[in-house]
Amino acid sequence: MTLESVWDYPRPPRLERSGERLRVTFNGETIADTIAGFRVLETSHPPVYYIPPDDIAQHHLQAVAGSSWCEFKGHAQYWSLDVKGRRVDRAAWSYPEPSLGYAAMAGYLAFYASRVDTCLVGDERVLPQQGDFYGGWITSRIVGPFKGGAGTRGW
Repeated sequence: MTLESVWDYPRPPRLERSGERLRVTFNGETIADTIAGFRVLETSHPPVYYIPPDDIAQHHLQAVAGSSWCEFKGHAQYWSLDVKGRRVDRAAWSYPEPSLGYAAMAGYLAFYASRVDTCLVGDERVLPQQGDFYGGWITSRIVGPFKGGAGTRGW
């Protein structure tokens, strides 16, 4: 197994095809399942995986008010998830009209591993990146230290 250090990832971030199976479950339902995802690699962060909307159970998602701004990708839109009466706000986000270098992922969604039941890369259950800002997925192939935990925002 080849290890990837997040400190070898570029800044500005790089968008690349994942090629791995990505899955998200919540309240007993498969919310997303794809082999056509992207990952964004940025210095000090575990990869953020983006899933195409056609591979997501859209009927469980509701757009929520508010947005955020990424200096690289542009304006993010947030999504809540409701499955059989269990709801979590801002479980996912997307870039409806991302900046030029990220146009290929327009409308794709990224899920916070900390806000759903399970996220998988291949058959490996991911660990969520600490903090509520970044949303990276940590696998055994990714080594840190990772930005996001207490005291790391100023890195």
